[in-house]
Amino acid sequence: MTQATATSIPPATLAPAPRANVWRSILDTLTIPVLAIFTALVASGLIIAFTAPTVLELLPTFFQQPGVVLGTMWNTVITAYLALFQGAFGDWGAILQAVQTWSSTGDATELWRALRDPFESLVAATPYIFTGLAVAVGFKGGLFNIGVEGQLFAGAIASAWLGFAIDGLPWFIHLPLALFGGIAAGAVWAGIAGLLKATRGVNEVINTIMLNYIMFLLTDWLLSDGGPLRGSAGAPRTPEIYPTAYLPRLLPDPVRFHWGFFLAIGAVFFVYWFLWKTTIGFEVRTVGASPTAAKYAGIAVGRVIVLTMALSGSLAGLGGANELLGLNHYMVAAFSPGYGFDAIALALLGKSNPFGVLASALLFGALRNGATRMQSVASVPVDIISVMQAMIIAFIAAPEIVRWIYRLRAPAQQEREVFARGWGG
Repeated sequence: MTQATATSIPPATLAPAPRANVWRSILDTLTIPVLAIFTALVASGLIIAFTAPTVLELLPTFFQQPGVVLGTMWNTVITAYLALFQGAFGDWGAILQAVQTWSSTGDATELWRALRDPFESLVAATPYIFTGLAVAVGFKGGLFNIGVEGQLFAGAIASAWLGFAIDGLPWFIHLPLALFGGIAAGAVWAGIAGLLKATRGVNEVINTIMLNYIMFLLTDWLLSDGGPLRGSAGAPRTPEIYPTAYLPRLLPDPVRFHWGFFLAIGAVFFVYWFLWKTTIGFEVRTVGASPTAAKYAGIAVGRVIVLTMALSGSLAGLGGANELLGLNHYMVAAFSPGYGFDAIALALLGKSNPFGVLASALLFGALRNGATRMQSVASVPVDIISVMQAMIIAFIAAPEIVRWIYRLRAPAQQEREVFARGWGG
């Protein structure tokens, strides 16, 4: 009688993927975003070159003096982009000079002034991180949360009220209380839309849009003449919060960099841990991929929807609290320039990955901060930054255009999941 022998698996099938393939995968992932940003910069440069007032004056004389016109175009674009990058990342010549002055005289005043721009880019990126994460969490759960702007307002109002209405607490109680108040307010405001979606099947896009308007009008009433949160100042604003509720700044004036940035970084790691390292996070991603399959697998889809919206709103509310406690220290009606709406583009640009959202937020913060200097130095309107951001998103959303422009081959097709994925990847 012969003894049966088990068929062994060839060692090659168990071997890990070659290191070259890993690096190739990383390169394929980064190529399109990098080329999209570069292409958007080039296209925006062309817009600047043909719309600058100095160029428009010379265009009628193009055929008489083409070299002068083209030179003016080139100088205008270079001046604008140099101002943009200096505004975003600082004038490093001035920074090095300030360091030398500080080392020789001991006076750091000029150093802090020179460092203001790069740190201000981080300050500008902080609310983008929170709101981008809020939208990304909704996308992962298959929900389109357009109400992040309203949830941002809710968190700011709650933290402002807790900041000025309660006196006599030490900072280590007052500050966390104001932050958690913002988290809770955002969670409740978003949870309303989640509850309606889970129990009545009402579309969350419509719910969150309507809740935005309700929150905006509620804010106007709270801060109007005779409103319950109106301060004594002439402007429609709340009283200033007590210093015990301030998020501390890390550097002297005029640098406004504060601890809220590190709260945002912590939120990035928390969202990554929650979505990919916990059972509830797995349920959120499963419901986002296919609610029908999740229900068949025994997951309480309604509970997950409410939880996802509440978590999304809590991140937005924390963003509002962070902005108020770290920078403004009081609530005004025009509190946000549209962080919640820009966050939709951020989440799409970052593929709904927390670290992708972080990178996108840093990019948007740098562009927004640098745009102010670009306008003052090169007379280029800040609106060109919105055009640039739109083109970056358009090129990333349509990678075939980038591949066609640069004659790139599409990466090798990999095995794809058979179920549909949630919003934003």
